[in-house]
Amino acid sequence: MSSIHQEVTFNAAPARLYQALVDSKRFAEVTGVPATGDSTEGAPFSAFGGHITGRHVELVPGKRVVQAWRAKTWPEGVYSVVRFELQAEGSGTKLVFDHAGFPPDMKEHLASGWQTNYWDKLSHAG
Repeated sequence: MSSIHQEVTFNAAPARLYQALVDSKRFAEVTGVPATGDSTEGAPFSAFGGHITGRHVELVPGKRVVQAWRAKTWPEGVYSVVRFELQAEGSGTKLVFDHAGFPPDMKEHLASGWQTNYWDKLSHAG
């Protein structure tokens, strides 16, 4: 099983990052691409104009987001698990991120994609 572990610090409170991750309207504003879905456990979501789809598995406001997550190019029925842990650090947030269970040949693409499509964009969410 392939996995990615990344840790990133943001100049935004955990609650603001949490909202940007789970509120589809806010996510679309931050990333500049379409997103849909409800911000409740079990609810489906889509991001990046439907290229990414999944479900919110666990939502702990301001602290944790766990999602079943897949790219539409993956084989049917293949989902990975992403976990965003949000830890207050001064006036900002340390985000501890883990992504597991994706197709092994996608590791490099996904690792750089999290940086470009999430962390770089979320750094302006504060």
